[in-house]
Amino acid sequence: MAEARYLYCIAEGNKEINFGDIGIEGNRVYTIYCRDLCAVVHDCMQEPYKSEDKKKVQSWLTAHAKVVEVAWEKFGTVLPLGFDTIIKGEEGIAPDENMKKWLKDDYENLRQKLGKIKDRAEYGVQISWYPKVIGEKLIENDPEIKKLSEDIKSKPKGLAYMYKKKLESLLKKEIETEADRYFKDFYEQIKRCSNEIKVEKTRKLEEDKQMLLNLSCLLFKEKSKILGDELEKINNMEGFFVRFTGPWPPYSFV
Repeated sequence: MAEARYLYCIAEGNKEINFGDIGIEGNRVYTIYCRDLCAVVHDCMQEPYKSEDKKKVQSWLTAHAKVVEVAWEKFGTVLPLGFDTIIKGEEGIAPDENMKKWLKDDYENLRQKLGKIKDRAEYGVQISWYPKVIGEKLIENDPEIKKLSEDIKSKPKGLAYMYKKKLESLLKKEIETEADRYFKDFYEQIKRCSNEIKVEKTRKLEEDKQMLLNLSCLLFKEKSKILGDELEKINNMEGFFVRFTGPWPPYSFV
């Protein structure tokens, strides 16, 4: 008999459901319930899933995410748990009973978290820009920068080099100011379409592209088109690129 239960997510439910052999390494996935809450689990040993084989670990992560998505489609709202969450048995208490005990003891907290995300989904929003394109627009539209750029053409080689360095420094400062302004503007646009936002770390992109915002957004699924329309406006701006992903189970908000 297995000594523990691998936990994928929590949902509303008061009966055992068999999802079939869709779990990590083909394990049978089913629910354990207490009152009107259920845990989506598979039987496992007490040891965590560990391997030096990156492909194997990736297959485990993919299977975990797939089970959470299947449960999400079934229940409509789930509290997803992180990879390798294992509930063990204790002395005199079987794993199933320990799981039910946790659902019972943490009932109010779990109900509150489910209520917070009910009928909502997570969406990823990454907004990037091309600094070179923005710099060219600044040269064209800013009188001081434009004059400095024009002056370089008429200066002797040594002096032109100094002017060029001055232009690069001025452009760098102005681009940083613009980045801060666009971040605030875009954040407010996205905030108006979302129930909750988490600011994630920006990622390094290819050399000519820079990520300005990396956001996780929680919102009702039926409101996603409104957010999508706002992001399309940004994507149509010269020098900007938007990546909009989802819907996903709300991992970032539980």
